[in-house]
Amino acid sequence: MTKGVHRKGKNWTNRTGPYNDRTGQCLPSAFGRQKAEEQAARLACSAIESASLLSLFLSINDNASQVLCSVMFVHTKSQLKCGLFGTSHSCRKKNLFFSNNICHLSHVPAAVDSSVLKVLRSCNIKMSSPVIDKAGTDEIFKNGMQDSYISSSYEAAMEALSSLITRQNRKDRSPVGGKYEKLERMSIYLEILGLEERISELKIIHVAGTKGKGSTCTFCEAILRECGFRTGLFTSPHLIEVRERIRLNGLDISVDKFLLHFWDCWNLLKERVSDDLPMPPLFQFLTLLAFKVFISEEVDVAIIEVGLGGKRDSTNVIKAPVVCGITSLGMDHMETLGHTLGEIASHKAGIFKPGVPAFTAPQLSEAMDVLQETASNLMIPLDIAVPLDHKRWEGLKLGLSGDHQFVNAGLAVSLCKCWLQKTGNWADLIGKKEDGKTDELYIPETFLRGLSTARLSGRAQVVHDAPVMLDGSMNSSRNIMAKLVFYLDGAHSPESMEACAKWFSSATKGSKTSAYLTSPSSVEVKHMKLVGRNGFIPQETDSGSNMVSKQILLFNCMEVRDPHILLPRLVNTCASSGTHFSKALFVPNMSTYNKVTSGVTIPSNVSSKDLKWQFSLQRIWEKIIHGKDPMFEKSYEVDDLELLPPRDFLYEDTTHCVPDKHFSCSAVMPSLPLTIKWLRDCVKENPSLRLQVLVTGSLHLVGDVLKLLRR
Repeated sequence: MTKGVHRKGKNWTNRTGPYNDRTGQCLPSAFGRQKAEEQAARLACSAIESASLLSLFLSINDNASQVLCSVMFVHTKSQLKCGLFGTSHSCRKKNLFFSNNICHLSHVPAAVDSSVLKVLRSCNIKMSSPVIDKAGTDEIFKNGMQDSYISSSYEAAMEALSSLITRQNRKDRSPVGGKYEKLERMSIYLEILGLEERISELKIIHVAGTKGKGSTCTFCEAILRECGFRTGLFTSPHLIEVRERIRLNGLDISVDKFLLHFWDCWNLLKERVSDDLPMPPLFQFLTLLAFKVFISEEVDVAIIEVGLGGKRDSTNVIKAPVVCGITSLGMDHMETLGHTLGEIASHKAGIFKPGVPAFTAPQLSEAMDVLQETASNLMIPLDIAVPLDHKRWEGLKLGLSGDHQFVNAGLAVSLCKCWLQKTGNWADLIGKKEDGKTDELYIPETFLRGLSTARLSGRAQVVHDAPVMLDGSMNSSRNIMAKLVFYLDGAHSPESMEACAKWFSSATKGSKTSAYLTSPSSVEVKHMKLVGRNGFIPQETDSGSNMVSKQILLFNCMEVRDPHILLPRLVNTCASSGTHFSKALFVPNMSTYNKVTSGVTIPSNVSSKDLKWQFSLQRIWEKIIHGKDPMFEKSYEVDDLELLPPRDFLYEDTTHCVPDKHFSCSAVMPSLPLTIKWLRDCVKENPSLRLQVLVTGSLHLVGDVLKLLRR
């Protein structure tokens, strides 16, 4: 009984476990459409019977855990793919996180009439939209059972992912456990999932680097999608939803597809857990899941961003990518990768493979020497990708803002050209050119469209806060007055902080260049209205109005970062462009390192009692502004401070700050939600005040702000 009920015979595959359309056998076409649907109907009845037996088994077995059973039919032309009903994953309590004893039916054949559907509903079979349409508007569907099930299953998946986080913070370097090294362990996981051989089917672009990995991968994905290819993109970290890490054709993977592939991977791996082979940590599991999704969804190209380093990164189980790329290198993750640029470059070059061409963005000589030596030892070409010349491509507006993106775009163009050439598609693309030119600097129109439409949240992103966004007619762009504007960039290394500062200074200079420097959010912000050409929101200048613009810094960084380097780099770069912060606000993140949550989840208690790190950041800031350590009459603790500063605190600039016994140019805020509310209240109370808030130092902070603004 625990094996479930199976159709046997040469026409049906005999397997257990969740549905996998890549392994389910098809009925021979000779059976014809009618025979196939009759077989499917009989299979549905068998599954219903098995579900009833399983339900009885679960009700009498106290040790049995919850189970999700899949009965999925996918009709393709005149053949039928079948994932057979099975319960091989249901009898091991420790392996399961499922929330409901529900079976899933995604397609109903024509031979199944309404009476059968009633039986399906009575057996608590979950049905997708096409099945619901056939069943009619029964009350069972009106009460939101579908949404409730998906929501509970998704929350269970988030709990399962959270259980894979073994470290409480990034400073924790404790080993995962087991007897295998990381890459050896990854290979075993791939074998368990049946992906070890099939991963070679993917035509991969593999990208490592310190700065711009995500941007370069995003450009590549947008370019090749514009060229007509089905794309898969794997990046990290996510800002709001974990599904952001896995994209299909430019969109985050859907909840349904995520859950289908997630639980398939989860159960197969859980069955094989042992002291020698523990469950994979979070990033390794998500890497495996991305491979599973891209193989199952049959993408034409998979763009894979390295997580950390390269040589020992989980993604480096890729043995034969089509092409590899290295973005700009700098000093980051030194506790793992080394304390010199050469050591860091050695790790990044670990993704190079024999026979696989490689490209790099321009590098400092210390890093370039290591990259070239590694390529030479492998006897592979290493070409330097020339940054795009914005003068040559006058009028090109990159989808990602900032001058540094021309470097990432140049690398993406080189990687995509190489990918198209190696896969035999470049000639077809060039053949569409009217003039027939094939010079090295030629960029096809599809490339230009991809570069201009690429979107990546949290990198040089501008969000106009909805509650105070509009003044006057909602249909007239001239009346738009953004009184509270958030400039979000997850910079957290010295080099990226400098690039962030240059972008912020340029983006706040006025409306004449704003269309070239700001891009709409790829995350839909509730009630936010995007107007103007190409979706950009024009900014109103101060000329002819009494508006006073103030630049505010909203900052946090992880304790493994060095704020003594990050903050001075930010302040000095902004000052060199004539931008000065009126005030700085230091706030704890809302999200936690050891918890994965859905995008709608806001912690109930987000006020932090431990603000020591934020106070240390504040002291560094005050010393930068005043040139000396602030003085105190006594030691300030959290209870000694007001929860929030008075609203007139924002009205004075740093030039009027007096370094007395109190912090005068900055404030420590108790929580992020209170900070957002306080900023909104400030601009509401003062009609002449416009706040331009730079949110930086941490991608986690940026994601938390986006989550709050979306609400």
